Amino acid sequence: MDESILYTLGGIFIFSWLFQLFYQLFFLLKPSHFKPLTYDNKQRPLSVIICAKNEASNLKNFIPKICNQNYPNFEVIVVNDCSTDDSEMVLAQLKTEFSNLYYTSIPLSKQHYQGKKLALTIGIKAANNEHLVFTDADCYPTSDQWLKEVSSQFTDEKQIVIGHGRFEKQKSFFNLFLRYETFFNAVQYMGFALRGKPFMAVGRNMAYTKSLFEQSDVFKPYLNMASGDDDLFIRRCANKHNTTIQLNYDSQTVSLAPQSFSEWRTRKSRHLTTAPAYRFGIKCWLIMEPLTRQIMWLLTLCSLFFHIFVPLTIALFALRMLTLHIVLAKAANKMGENKLFWATSIFDFITPWLVGSVWVINIFSAKKKKWK
Repeated sequence: MDESILYTLGGIFIFSWLFQLFYQLFFLLKPSHFKPLTYDNKQRPLSVIICAKNEASNLKNFIPKICNQNYPNFEVIVVNDCSTDDSEMVLAQLKTEFSNLYYTSIPLSKQHYQGKKLALTIGIKAANNEHLVFTDADCYPTSDQWLKEVSSQFTDEKQIVIGHGRFEKQKSFFNLFLRYETFFNAVQYMGFALRGKPFMAVGRNMAYTKSLFEQSDVFKPYLNMASGDDDLFIRRCANKHNTTIQLNYDSQTVSLAPQSFSEWRTRKSRHLTTAPAYRFGIKCWLIMEPLTRQIMWLLTLCSLFFHIFVPLTIALFALRMLTLHIVLAKAANKMGENKLFWATSIFDFITPWLVGSVWVINIFSAKKKKWK
């Protein structure tokens, strides 16, 4: 191979290594150093808002865990969004058991489907309190301290709290992938938020103020998007001054995990529809991270055919992997994710290809994704 080409590839490799090291230490390490505010005993009144579409079984199982939170002043508002199952009957029964539960139903329309953004807007308008907490019908809190932990991060300045929504643990390789990808994404977007660059959250565990929502008219420009009730709100309303996180175990929610790759792909495809709405700078960071990661993997493998470069490439690649393991181990310890960081060795190379394939399918697919 021409010597100039080798030097060019070597330069690309060094640049990728430097970018990866900076990304890990600047963004991914930040959440493990986060120190949450001590609970200030203000006990702000909260409104928990849940949108549910054909979730009768989950509502029956999980609403009690939310209504029984150890918090003095809160209401739970469920918007039954065009359900065709027994959700209405389940909610009526639950209402007799929990005085802090309220619900409303959107009738099924054969002409058009309005999507989750309408259901969320109805729930927010119905809320009696300024501070709102959001989760999904297929989620449950990790403890009865969930609302207390999330509420504790609100201040006069901090109007948005980004939380972690993990997947329920199961004994399967696919479930390990789901939990790792969710964990890595959480460390990533929380790190960006703490660095003053918030770009996303998950609707299954986030909180913000009612006044901030009403001032922004956030969903109006994006009604044609099937997803993004969480990311688009962050895109439009969050900044380095008004946004914080909460990541300890008691502040988290647990979601029922997808049971098949096709189900995960559908969810991921729907989520990626909001990516074009991210700010240009955020998109650059999010593209460069997996790109430089894959470059390091591929050039390290290629270097095995040019023995003169093997010691350097292997050493730099090993240092990158060691640093990543340490960074994610610290975050996992902070978030109560046990030893999930070890899955990095398995999924570091695979994940960008899987997510990238979904992104490519989205580009060439004219099919519109709807919230189901």
